[in-house]
Amino acid sequence: MRMTNKLSIALGAALLGAPLAACNDYLTSTNLTTLDVSAVDPVRDAQTLSKSALQDFASAYDDLVMYMGWFTGDILPTDTFNDPNDFARRDIPPGGAVGGTIYAGLQRALVSSKAASAALASTADGQKSADLARSEMVTGFVFELLAEQFCQITVASGPAITPANAIDSAVTHFTAAITAGAAAGTGAATFVNASYVGRARANLQKGDKVAAAADAANVPSSFNYNMLYSDDLANRGRLGNAIWDREGGSRGSITVAPPYRGLNDPRIGVLNPGQHTLTPQDGITPYYVQTKYTSYASPVRLASRMEADYIAAEAGGATTQLALIQTRRAANGQAAYDGPTDDASVLTEFENQRAREFFLEGKRLGDFQRNGASVLNMPVPGSTYFKAGYDKVQDDACYPLPSAEVNNNPNIPH
Repeated sequence: MRMTNKLSIALGAALLGAPLAACNDYLTSTNLTTLDVSAVDPVRDAQTLSKSALQDFASAYDDLVMYMGWFTGDILPTDTFNDPNDFARRDIPPGGAVGGTIYAGLQRALVSSKAASAALASTADGQKSADLARSEMVTGFVFELLAEQFCQITVASGPAITPANAIDSAVTHFTAAITAGAAAGTGAATFVNASYVGRARANLQKGDKVAAAADAANVPSSFNYNMLYSDDLANRGRLGNAIWDREGGSRGSITVAPPYRGLNDPRIGVLNPGQHTLTPQDGITPYYVQTKYTSYASPVRLASRMEADYIAAEAGGATTQLALIQTRRAANGQAAYDGPTDDASVLTEFENQRAREFFLEGKRLGDFQRNGASVLNMPVPGSTYFKAGYDKVQDDACYPLPSAEVNNNPNIPH
């Protein structure tokens, strides 16, 4: 009803504001902002459908990166609102941002990507379409991120499924993207390569290290794929980088957490208080500003050969992990690692380097699900929260199924 009312109001305003001379009969004017589903041609409109799904995903991705950063201790909230502080205390209620922002955003992308794939696959050449590869890639990443973040997942008002079920779905859709992209040719190479990274990540998450390493090996050496954002003043909420918006745009909500300050590591750039003019919303917390995202148009990396290298090294065990540790430390001006070389110690240092490499890129919660004891700097259950007036840090390890889903899904027991 809200959509219908807004559309009617917009149409009425357009008609009333237009000079009568602009058309012979304004009562028969076509509303160019209305999409007639029966007029959609899955072949003609394939790229539009697929790109719309990708934009839905991009719009969700930067938000989930930010909230995950609070949850995993990469950043601290300088916000006075409850949601960021709940995430940072690992005590997430089923209402609020977990449903209205993160779950809703990913589910919106899932609906649009699956609809695009269904339309494309129904056409004669749909199975070899680069657009089909794009939409299947989006579906794969949505399932993967749902699995890494949520304790339970639902799809299209169906029953709750486990993260393991969702990871299996991610593998299936990445495989479909790779198959469609390979048939489509060079125009789909980006989506094929991103899907190899995604499938390698999913296989690692499910414990299939052989398959993860094989997928990682297929990624070209220079590959890098970003979610793109733009500074559209009229539509920053959907098109702009939400991390920057919450740090230096609409309000000052993000300060880099203490373990990531002063590292002298180019992978985590930080401006100290006094080196910038931004201010925290709460007016109290020292404001250390990350420099990875510095505008509404800053891209956010989604998949890369760098990630593929980390996946292959983790799958290979302590020896390959240690080799990558030393390579990445040297490349970023860090002294060689000279700590213990038992498997557990190497994996901890490996996760330390991985945290720096992919700082604020939405990967740390998946790392925590796989290698919890080796992932450092997570907020510690039972510890005192850094802000006065809040309860202690709790022990949530994943996000709850949102109350809006529980209350409205007939397949979820109440």
